[in-house]
Amino acid sequence: MINVENLSKTFKMDNGAEIKALDDINLKINQGEIVGIIGMSGSGKTTLLRILRGVEPFDNGDILLDDIKVSYDSSPFYFAKLKRATAIHLQRSFGLWSETAIQNVIRKLYGAKYGDESLTDFEYAYDEFGDQARDLLRLVGLEHKADHFAPVLSGGEKQRLIMARQLAKQPKVLLLDEPATMSCPKTKQDILDAIKNINQELGVTVVVVSHLPEIHEYLADRLILMEKGKIIDDGKPEKIIKEFLRDIEPIEDLPAKKGEENPIIKVNDVEKRFFLIKGGSVLEIKDIDFSVNQGEIVSLIGPSGAGKTVLLRIIGGLDFPDTGNVQFKLDGSWVDMHQPGMQRMKIRNKMGFMHQEFALTHYATIRNQIAARLGVKGENVISKAKKRAEELEISDQILDVLYQLTDLPESEAKIRLEQIGLSSEILNDLFPSFPDTEVKKYAKPIFEALDLSMDILDRKSYELSGGQKVRATLALVLASNPDVIILDEPFGDLDPITLRSVTNSLKRINSQFNTTILMVSHHVEFIEEVSSRSILIEDGNVIMDGDPKELCHEFVKRCKAEYLTNVS
Repeated sequence: MINVENLSKTFKMDNGAEIKALDDINLKINQGEIVGIIGMSGSGKTTLLRILRGVEPFDNGDILLDDIKVSYDSSPFYFAKLKRATAIHLQRSFGLWSETAIQNVIRKLYGAKYGDESLTDFEYAYDEFGDQARDLLRLVGLEHKADHFAPVLSGGEKQRLIMARQLAKQPKVLLLDEPATMSCPKTKQDILDAIKNINQELGVTVVVVSHLPEIHEYLADRLILMEKGKIIDDGKPEKIIKEFLRDIEPIEDLPAKKGEENPIIKVNDVEKRFFLIKGGSVLEIKDIDFSVNQGEIVSLIGPSGAGKTVLLRIIGGLDFPDTGNVQFKLDGSWVDMHQPGMQRMKIRNKMGFMHQEFALTHYATIRNQIAARLGVKGENVISKAKKRAEELEISDQILDVLYQLTDLPESEAKIRLEQIGLSSEILNDLFPSFPDTEVKKYAKPIFEALDLSMDILDRKSYELSGGQKVRATLALVLASNPDVIILDEPFGDLDPITLRSVTNSLKRINSQFNTTILMVSHHVEFIEEVSSRSILIEDGNVIMDGDPKELCHEFVKRCKAEYLTNVS
């Protein structure tokens, strides 16, 4: 079916350095197999998948897929043939039409036959492709959502809809890059069952890259271990997983509790409702009431769509509740996070927020990005910004609203600025970058804690692996030594070895600086390891609050996550 011979690929960095992503790869995959690929971040997994897809050139070797042969020096014609024979699904990709689920699949079927899905004539296309589209939706477990508006589907439902669209091309091979990593256990189970159905009913060969051993144990017929661009081992998933985890760090103990409770965050009777015009669903956060003590590591857990991210943004003062409020303690007094002014700026100055859709600046070096971050969160930033704001005749309240934007994802901050008729230059004027000559002093202890090489400082974002990007983004958040860190599902892209290192690092940071950490994660093992307390949220309500192990067990049971309960 697939035969890869002597495949090699080297990336050349802008500074002249070279990184050998793939080193003499030889691999055979049989028709109808589900083959898993596992390895640490940067081991070459995604590069191999992209080459199998036909979208990444390579330096040496050959790929044979049935009667399609592609060599390193083949013309674009042969790469295009390989691309037509394969389909790929990426973890963070949600390219869908703003139409119903079945219309999205019909468009893909129409495009596969007639060449351009944007020209789909639905008056006739339903007759020709409707039954086939419904059958594909059934395969991925979405037949009951056929007439639902695609943009309001949950994240896991969107991923399964994308799979249905890929199957409309009738590919010989389905390539999956972290297809369920960012999802809750229930959503993961739905996605994994959809992959099994595709393989068993259609006979499609599946190659799946995932950092999660439990996914491979549930799905894969065989598993390939990659390390530094080489295939190290190939065999039964149980054997390969044991080999992969052989050098994982031991779990460090959670820091001891710091004596009596000392609340520094209070969430008081928060409510928030969202109405969706199409799709008929409503998210309602109701009567959320809890406090967080200084030095705690608190995790919010619950199914996708429960309201966890919305609640984190309200706590961080990025969105407003309909009723209730959130207060942070500052110098013995409580500050309302939804009342603009200098006091809220002081709270935000000592708070770090890492979003689920985090994004490093593509062409900027990590050094420059840390310099910009320190320019926002470093010492004396507020007093300097206030002085500059007075020169520009900007009030304290407006200055605080502008400062709030520095905690938003760059794309969202830009939209908010455009809505009030300003450009991002105003932020650069009020919060100029820190001198980059001083960055190394701030970065060194954080890079050491996160096991990042210091030479990454002078690399650009696109030159980093997925795992390096996650840790570099966390380094941006930690560089200013914040008192409170808010993390929204930031570590789903990390392999378990790197995740264990980051988990232990967070515990050390918490212990050394008494840093309070509030986070959302769907990764139950991570939650159990790192949390001193968990809060389970379902349908916008707090269901349980207490011991992380007890809550995670209850969460998995409610999700009916077979892949977690039946692994070895």
